Amino acid sequence: MSVQKLASNYAAYNLWANRQFVKWLSAKPGELLHKELPSSFSSIIKTLNHIWATEEYWYSVIAETPDFEKRYDAENLVTDEVFKGLLNRSELLKKHIDSLSDAELETKLKVVSPWFECELPKYEYLLHAVNHGTYHRGQIVTIGRNIGITDASNTDYNFYNVMKDKQP
Repeated sequence: MSVQKLASNYAAYNLWANRQFVKWLSAKPGELLHKELPSSFSSIIKTLNHIWATEEYWYSVIAETPDFEKRYDAENLVTDEVFKGLLNRSELLKKHIDSLSDAELETKLKVVSPWFECELPKYEYLLHAVNHGTYHRGQIVTIGRNIGITDASNTDYNFYNVMKDKQP
């Protein structure tokens, strides 16, 4: 399998998983999505905003553009804005990854941030961004269970691949 095919599938999985979560959470009362409890981010909506913020950042690295919406310190989060923003960024990330060749995905980029410094291929940054979102979606499931939302759908990568292959 080529790096491009794997990266494109991973970006498609990320978009699919985020769509599943937005669909699931759109049916829930807004007050539950904003309910505060102990976690890395203290509510479902703050965790979704963090996933969006991180995708914004990693998209800017992969696309080599300094322009991105800095969401880390966003306050007064509006549920629909977070839902739409996350899905829009995930879709842009997928489209960008789909447009890159193996060679472009294997291009190393140096990243210097306050937390780390590295020089990795673009596809590694994509894998990190998607894994990061998966980690925090797991936290959202746990937050949900703690506030009575127990009907999360399965968004595992393997489930996506099996389900995707069964679609006409």
